[in-house]
Amino acid sequence: MSVLRSLESKIAGLVEGTFSRAFRSEVRPVELARKLAREMDQHKAYSVSRTYVPNEYRVYLSPRDRAQFEGYEDNLADELAAYLLEHARRERLALIARPVIEFETDARLGLGQFGIQTGVVNPEHGESSIPEQDGHTVVYGSVGAGAGAQAVKRRAVLLVAGRRLLVGPTGATIGRSRQCDVVVEDPNVSRQHAEVRPRANGWVLVDLGSTNGSILNGRRIERPEPLAPGDTIEVGTSVITFDVE
Repeated sequence: MSVLRSLESKIAGLVEGTFSRAFRSEVRPVELARKLAREMDQHKAYSVSRTYVPNEYRVYLSPRDRAQFEGYEDNLADELAAYLLEHARRERLALIARPVIEFETDARLGLGQFGIQTGVVNPEHGESSIPEQDGHTVVYGSVGAGAGAQAVKRRAVLLVAGRRLLVGPTGATIGRSRQCDVVVEDPNVSRQHAEVRPRANGWVLVDLGSTNGSILNGRRIERPEPLAPGDTIEVGTSVITFDVE
């Protein structure tokens, strides 16, 4: 059975009403697929007539998370590559070769944390543009490339319409798309509107190029802004309160 069969329906099944939460204690294939697709979207290179995206993806996992894929890691890599290929086709993105997924272990990553690095491999030369990491792993969702993997000691919580939604270690996206971690059914909200991201010493709010902008404590943000307990995040007409525990 395909690891990612009916992927879209699995994601849709995580949606509950206006807002949604899809956070787990371990890395799941469906979560890897969504984050890989996001990385593809965020690393575009434009030519005169095409939009190119990376075709090599290196995924760093904690020892415990990687162990859960033992026995079908190669099949999982193929499934993820096929998903990225289909994602690129749907979004009309160009690849110089079929996507390649490689897994590596980093003992400094905690359970549920993972890093993703992207690069471009020219099949004629067989050389990757991903630099050697010298033992450092970039945790997905952290701000600033090249940062070492560091766990956020205090967990973030989003207070939404009386509900407390726990943010996973890789952060949470907010938007109208069902692929977001927090789904807001509001026509004033972009499909991928904003993101709460982990940093080595806390959390930040990042606007994802939304049409109407993201408001933090009554002020529209232009760059990643630090978050503190009690801060209010406005997307469209919806208000979300940030907290930690």
